[in-house]
Amino acid sequence: MLSAFMRFTRPHTIIATTIQVVSLFLIAGGSQVLAPTSLGPVLLTLFTCLALNIYIVGLNQITDAEIDRINKPHLPLASLEMSMRQGWIVVALMGLVALAGSLMAGPYLLATVSTIMFIGTIYSIPPLRLKRFSFWAAMCIALARGVIANVGVALHYNHVFGGLGNFSPATLVVMAAFFFGFGLVIAIYKDIPDLVGDEIHGIQTFTVKLGARRAFALGRLILTIGYVGVMLVAVSHLPQPDGVLLLVAQVVALALFLFISGRVDPRRKSSIAHFYMFLWGLFYAQYIVLSVYQITKGFA
Repeated sequence: MLSAFMRFTRPHTIIATTIQVVSLFLIAGGSQVLAPTSLGPVLLTLFTCLALNIYIVGLNQITDAEIDRINKPHLPLASLEMSMRQGWIVVALMGLVALAGSLMAGPYLLATVSTIMFIGTIYSIPPLRLKRFSFWAAMCIALARGVIANVGVALHYNHVFGGLGNFSPATLVVMAAFFFGFGLVIAIYKDIPDLVGDEIHGIQTFTVKLGARRAFALGRLILTIGYVGVMLVAVSHLPQPDGVLLLVAQVVALALFLFISGRVDPRRKSSIAHFYMFLWGLFYAQYIVLSVYQITKGFA
């Protein structure tokens, strides 16, 4: 049962949320980063966001159970390792925990959690079920993960710790823009292996509309533009060490992305599925890079 629950939580998204929440604290916390009193608020924020994460991915699996029997038969609801009743209990409990935690944490986290929960709900649940439509599905993921989570958690930390520390408004704009684009790519690529099931059930993803190759090429273009945009920000800070660090990191990440994506056959489910997990690795790495960049900048 524990194994089924872990797969139900979609561990790659749990890792992403953990890195996102902790990295935003390292960037925004300023002088509070090393203070023992910071641990409680950060843990409450992390626990709340993880509960929200499980609510969203769990609700999606409940409403996609029939599709997942074709696309992702290893998931616990699709494989019947978990019952629908158990799935609903976990989702309802996590939703309540997320709301209660955000209420305790403060108004900014409450607004952030409530907004993302609303988006995640209309993404999955009829009658809107926005995941049926390629544009709206991508916008839901990109806005929730890329913009609202970053801005909302940063403002929450600002409220809790009384200042953005190393986190300038310009940095927040750059992060939101980059991760909005990254969210679009995640939204596009996550559906490429699911072409068969989505076609059968009338889910109009970019892959269904454009075909696997064109959808894959679109994602490559969007993420390349994102990395180049951050490179331009890094160039504006040269020759300072923080600018060099950021520029080198973006060049390496983009080179890896282009090299590995160039070896992917988007028509082969196993090929794109493995690459999709590599993409999440780049997502994690970018937060770590930006954390180091902002800390370095703060001590420059």
